[in-house]
Amino acid sequence: MAKVEKVLLLLKNMVYESTSPQETLKFAKYYRNKGFKVLVILWGPMGVLLAKKDKNRGSPKYDSTIQECIDMGVEFKCCQLASDMIGLKKEELIPGIEFICSKEVVELFLRYTEENQLIITF
Repeated sequence: MAKVEKVLLLLKNMVYESTSPQETLKFAKYYRNKGFKVLVILWGPMGVLLAKKDKNRGSPKYDSTIQECIDMGVEFKCCQLASDMIGLKKEELIPGIEFICSKEVVELFLRYTEENQLIITF
C-alpha cells in the first residue's frame, strides 16, 4: 500500500454560515505543516466564491488565510465551469489561484485514488 504523501481537499460549499471554508483552510494548513503536498479544489458555484479576492468585508477574513496557505505551499485551483456560471473572471481571483477544467478534476480523482492518496470533500 502506498504511503499518503498528497492531500486533495475539495470545497463545494461557501455559505458564510457554514464551517466548510474554515475547515478546508485549517485542514490545508495542518496537512501542509505535516509535510504533505496539498491541493485545494474550489468547485461548484458556491465553492468558487472562496477564490474571489476582496472578501474581507465581514468575518471571517478568508483572503488573508488563503494567502497564508499559498505562502506555505498549498496549491489552489478554481473550477472554470462553476466560475463561468457565476461570472467570476480570472482577474477577480486571489493571486496564486488558477483555474482548472472539470476534466482535470476528474483526472485528479482517478490519480489520487489509484495512488491511495487522501481525498476529503467539504
